Amino acid sequence: MEQGRPHSAAPRPTVDVPAQAAPSAGARGEHTHDESEYGYAPGTARPARRMPQRYSVRGQVLDALRKALVSGELAPGEVYSGPALGERFGVSATPVREAMQQLALEGAVEVVPNRGFRVVSRSRRDVAELAEVRALLEVPALLRLARTVPAGRWQVLRPLAERAAAVAAEGDRVAYAEADRAFHAALLELSGNRQLVLVAGELHRRAQCPARPVGLAADAADHFRLLELLAARDFEELEALARQHLAGPPA
Repeated sequence: MEQGRPHSAAPRPTVDVPAQAAPSAGARGEHTHDESEYGYAPGTARPARRMPQRYSVRGQVLDALRKALVSGELAPGEVYSGPALGERFGVSATPVREAMQQLALEGAVEVVPNRGFRVVSRSRRDVAELAEVRALLEVPALLRLARTVPAGRWQVLRPLAERAAAVAAEGDRVAYAEADRAFHAALLELSGNRQLVLVAGELHRRAQCPARPVGLAADAADHFRLLELLAARDFEELEALARQHLAGPPA
């Protein structure tokens, strides 16, 4: 295989670009002045019109690349070029390069001049350091939440734990990565600290891309136990389990 191009035998991920929306009635020259359409009555001040959201091909490519990293489809140590991945996704090279630049900022890939992007290989030290930083942020936050959040509130998060357990049972690493991230984000959102949620979420993503060797079922089971310990305000067991969960299985 020529280095710098993706494996030809690997399944081809797709980026679904929606079909162009049909022209509006106004664009066809039809009458469009029904006031109820805009939510205001005749003679009242008209609110600002909401601008339509622009579809982001870059965002779709970024999501597809993240999933390919978690699944191992984009292999650590391999170099992938923008044009080759663009052809693979059915898009131009520009949104691929932009998405790869974002992944480089997140530490998932690194730029290889004149060739493309190399998927980063996480060393044991890298994994341990990420786990340590996550623990420094998340463990104290969980202990504070255990002291302040009513015990019954934790049951609201149980469906997120059940979702993670369901995809873990299917062995779907990509879906589990999303479910796991959603569970941890929901925990930290109870702190009311948006910056904590953002920073912890970025660290979580760094720990998952490329995928770390984690036993999905055991990892998912930890979520239920964490909720039990939070409700019981068992601070000692909570801290021990949270640190173990964030560190993952022994190397």
